[in-house]
Amino acid sequence: MSEPLTVPSALTAQVDRLLPSARLGRLGRLRRGLEKEGLRVDANGHIAQTPHPYALGSKLTHPHITTDYSEALLEYITPVYSEPKEALAFLSDLHTFTYHHLENEWIWPGSMPSRLSGNDSVPIADYGSSNVGTMKHVYRKGLDVRYGRIMQAIAGVHYNVSLPEDMWHALRELEKATNIPFNDYRSTRYFGMIRHFRRHSWLLLYLFGASPAIDKSFLPTGNVPEKLQSLSDDTYYAPYATTLRMSDLGYQNKVQSQLKICFNSLSNYVNTLRHAISTPWPDYEKLGVKNGDEWQQLNANILQIENEYYSDIRPKRVAKHNETPSQALEARGVEYIEVRCLDLNPFDPLGVTEDQMRFVDTFLMWCLLSDSPWISDEECDRLDDNRRLVVERGRDPALSLVHNGKATSVREWGEQIFAEMAEVARLLDAVEEDAPHAAALAGLAPLLKDPSLTPSAQLLTRLEAGNGSLSDTLLHLAQEQANKLKSTPMLRSREALLAQLIETSHQQQHDIEAADQESFSEFLSTYFAKARESRVLSAISPEDGQ
Repeated sequence: MSEPLTVPSALTAQVDRLLPSARLGRLGRLRRGLEKEGLRVDANGHIAQTPHPYALGSKLTHPHITTDYSEALLEYITPVYSEPKEALAFLSDLHTFTYHHLENEWIWPGSMPSRLSGNDSVPIADYGSSNVGTMKHVYRKGLDVRYGRIMQAIAGVHYNVSLPEDMWHALRELEKATNIPFNDYRSTRYFGMIRHFRRHSWLLLYLFGASPAIDKSFLPTGNVPEKLQSLSDDTYYAPYATTLRMSDLGYQNKVQSQLKICFNSLSNYVNTLRHAISTPWPDYEKLGVKNGDEWQQLNANILQIENEYYSDIRPKRVAKHNETPSQALEARGVEYIEVRCLDLNPFDPLGVTEDQMRFVDTFLMWCLLSDSPWISDEECDRLDDNRRLVVERGRDPALSLVHNGKATSVREWGEQIFAEMAEVARLLDAVEEDAPHAAALAGLAPLLKDPSLTPSAQLLTRLEAGNGSLSDTLLHLAQEQANKLKSTPMLRSREALLAQLIETSHQQQHDIEAADQESFSEFLSTYFAKARESRVLSAISPEDGQ
């Protein structure tokens, strides 16, 4: 018999102290923005070989419609909103607007790619002739020679969240930390949130993972991992997997894994990244930076640029002109966090739902308000093991994770987390007419008891009910969703904005190209010289040198 669920008294006390201000509307709402990726595919479910449509604007300068790695990998970026419904409405209009300009192409609803014809069938995005555009293209060529293009065709949802300043001030006063500079306090607390997230992100992978299968074209012939089984002529699957996107088939890299970034402090995080972008790696040196006059990668270092580091969560700060992400963090601290472990929800036209957003908001706030000590190297390895087990076998009834040194089932540990999150939902729902955060918890709780209700299981059920083909099933879903989106009316003002941005963004790209005065080599030299510059942090923890 499992032990009765208890909620840490410190968490309850923290919520109780914040509730009066929340009920008076003095704390504000969480702010979030969405970045959603989706491959363009043709009528047969193959990755599109056509250029990014001119009618969608310049992918270099458009603020809301661009591409990720591939010319075929659309990326939508919403503004920041305090209401999930508003972010989803904007995202819906981006989809509808796109479909007005696509001919016989669809937006793939799954995270794992559509049908491929080898590495070269994934076209690398082209951003024009400017130095900044060339840098983006060469960076992607570097990803190709290091990891291959196929891995870069994987899609997902990135969820960017920040707390309003009033909430930070309230927390700082409650904790009697007003003697600590505001930016330093906020950064320290955000890193605590990230560490707690790292300890428990397996729950998001279990609840929202939706990629238990892959098209066989994703893997080289004869190179099939033991964890995969054949479901049909064109589909592999792992029987209990939740998200193969987050497995070693997806965004994983052995070179990066040796960086050991466990988010114990801002200075440690920044210094580790700076080391990685300035330290050569022998295998990448062998590949060569240039082949004759043609650039193959930006450099031969562990990371070409900071964004090459992959993690399921990142601390972020909007950078100024000629400022790297790390320099922005050093100068002004963490501004928001980016959650990167969410699969596309293949059953929703937008790839993400309001209930998911409400749940993630509650989860992140729980991570912030919970005790979160530093992570040792030993614990870091254990967290990676838990994460890997849920990715590959999350729905296996026999699966056990390690929690506080003991073997614990997904259900038992998950129910404990849900009980603690219910306290946080009280706080977030204090400014809502109903109780959407509590409702999101209640709606997802049954998935802990019954793994067949998870998106990964639901997708496998759909495959098994059909012909077993992942690509056929997702293409059918894509076409259904396209019909729905095409018939969805757009907000008139937003339609006018997006129409105006077509020419505006193309003109901005033209102006950038015309303004370049230096060669690409000179441009890169200047960029990396600035990237190596460090800025003194206003407060450095004494443990940072460890």
